[in-house]
Amino acid sequence: MTEKRRVLFVCIANDARSPMAEALLRHTDAEHFDACSAGIHPSAIDPRARDVLEHAGISTEGLRSKSIDEFRGQHFDYLIDLCDKSKGEGDELPGSSEVIVWSFADPTTSEQHDPFRHTLQELSDRLKLFEMVKNRP
Repeated sequence: MTEKRRVLFVCIANDARSPMAEALLRHTDAEHFDACSAGIHPSAIDPRARDVLEHAGISTEGLRSKSIDEFRGQHFDYLIDLCDKSKGEGDELPGSSEVIVWSFADPTTSEQHDPFRHTLQELSDRLKLFEMVKNRP
């Protein structure tokens, strides 16, 4: 078995998008990826994010909001920035072999219908492509 590749999902608050992505990648491909998430200025995980994950059958066990500071000095194969607000915070981010930017709208401030379900679906679609590309031999 090959070593798992480490992925860090980052957004400003680590309250919705990044923990949802962490839980989703753990759910879909824990065999190949070690998923983590962090925020530049973390706050508590939005209960609506937990609800949509649990409704989709994705475990939220151990899921918590974390500061980027918890990961200082660690290396990640992929750092995936989920919001364009954290782009200017590059000096604060841990080292990675590849930085990927996926700018997703913040479901906590969205006015669209069912924004957390919509964000989970968008993350799922993007992660399927990521897994397909990054799992090639």
